Amino acid sequence: MIHIKYESQEYWESLIKMSLSRFFILLVLHRQPLHGYEITKQVSCLTNGCCAPTEGSLYPVLREFTDNGLVELTTQVVSGRERKIYTLTPTGENAYQVAAQAWGVTANYILEAIRQ
Repeated sequence: MIHIKYESQEYWESLIKMSLSRFFILLVLHRQPLHGYEITKQVSCLTNGCCAPTEGSLYPVLREFTDNGLVELTTQVVSGRERKIYTLTPTGENAYQVAAQAWGVTANYILEAIRQ
């Protein structure tokens, strides 16, 4: 039997960060098309490192987003190296808008609840 440490701050932070990093990936791509390293860098900057995806977590999310039509992938050659550029599709843009609304509502409920 696996014992989850529900009283551990790390458990809750991990759960929250996993969901929030998906939102922040959509947010930075909403702002402009980016390559993987730049996505990680911008998410890290926006969240003071809190929700910065690692390479091991970023690319599976980008693959999922691509497979589901949220992101399209193009390649550019920069200084002789091929770079994958990720761009939100109209479906991805809509998903970002829905996610932003949902997180905004949820954040308000959380802030309201912990003030009591």
